[in-house]
Amino acid sequence: MGQCEACGEWNTLEEIAVEPLAASSPRASSKGRRVQLEGLEGMAAPPPRIKTSIEELDRVLGGGLVPASVVLVGGDPGIGKSTLLLQAACKLAGKGERVLYISGEEAVDQIRLRALRLEVGQAKLDLAASINVADIVATLEAEPDVRAVVIDSIQTMWLETVESAPGSVSQVRACAFELIRLAKRKGFSLILVGHVTKEGALAGPRVLEHMVDAVMYFEGDRGHQFRILRAAKNRFGATDEIGVFAMTDRGLEEVSNPSALFLAERRGNIAGSAVFAGLEGTRPVLLEVQALLAPKSGDNAPRRAVVGWDSGRLSMLLAVLETRCGVKLSGMDVYLNVAGGLKVAEPAADLAVAAALISAATGMPTSSGEVYFGEVGLSGEVRQVSQADARLKEAAKLGFDKAVLPRRIARGSARTKPPEGLTLREIGHLSDLVTADMEAE
Repeated sequence: MGQCEACGEWNTLEEIAVEPLAASSPRASSKGRRVQLEGLEGMAAPPPRIKTSIEELDRVLGGGLVPASVVLVGGDPGIGKSTLLLQAACKLAGKGERVLYISGEEAVDQIRLRALRLEVGQAKLDLAASINVADIVATLEAEPDVRAVVIDSIQTMWLETVESAPGSVSQVRACAFELIRLAKRKGFSLILVGHVTKEGALAGPRVLEHMVDAVMYFEGDRGHQFRILRAAKNRFGATDEIGVFAMTDRGLEEVSNPSALFLAERRGNIAGSAVFAGLEGTRPVLLEVQALLAPKSGDNAPRRAVVGWDSGRLSMLLAVLETRCGVKLSGMDVYLNVAGGLKVAEPAADLAVAAALISAATGMPTSSGEVYFGEVGLSGEVRQVSQADARLKEAAKLGFDKAVLPRRIARGSARTKPPEGLTLREIGHLSDLVTADMEAE
């Protein structure tokens, strides 16, 4: 037959791939078609990008949104996820892109009020309030030229074919699958907002993180104005990249120079403080590490309180200082804080933490123009870390004139020269740092 029974036209029939049947179906055992194999060699063009006009967000995404990609954004309640995505959606709509913002938690009027507060109420953004995935899919099927869709949030979505409440494991998995499959077929960028548990992990099934192309966490302490957007997974860009924002009364504002912001309130000539030249993704960031020592009270075990760093790594560093360097800290309560609310995970912070602890123990402030970075081993040796040149350039740019770092070993060619105006002090063992501070005292 070449004639359509519905409209009567000829030569209008098209082949449609039938969805696979369940394993329990008697027809599921039919023979499949052969998959075409391709070689590894060949040129692959980078995927096109849709710029959001928010540089910090584009940095974390790897350069912008990729068509037909799926991004999952998680974070604590009230941290600013909906605010950031509404600002990004309005920026895209202001560039002439067709963007849909679908909320399952707020009414349309509430979104409009927030947009007015953020001063983006004039954007040509399409809004909807619904939790029924079938209705959302039918709407997206009928809407032409959609470039991006925001779903806020995936835990509120509901599919009537799944017999469970919204937010359950089966509902989250089924709803995400339907939306992701539609995004891949229609070619629009899909952004899913996800809730987090009290431990900070994304709520719902772990498979949700495997289904999406990028996972981003929005971090920050409500006591600080800073917000950190961190990429934990990205199929189209680098992981562990961060974007820094400041929460204001007009929403989130980009922070183009986070090092200057994190060090803005630092006071010099204070014992127990050291500046760490860190690296977040491809961006060097300078942070202040603060340490405070106090005699332990009574017969209780000494207290170890850490904010922004790994408590297990602090215990290891205290043991190295006492065993390898002779710094007696076992009878002291130790308090360590990374100022600014940023969480540091890289081992390169060991040397800066050790410098802050030694400064607090001796009562001698570190130099106000000095930065530290380096990994400390169990024998007390100071090990090299990656991208030392980028850390030194950032320190020189902010006016620091000294850097304490591991001994650099030239590999293949001569070592690169430090930035102009920056003096390097290379040490091989943690005892070198202790001896220098003792001599200064």
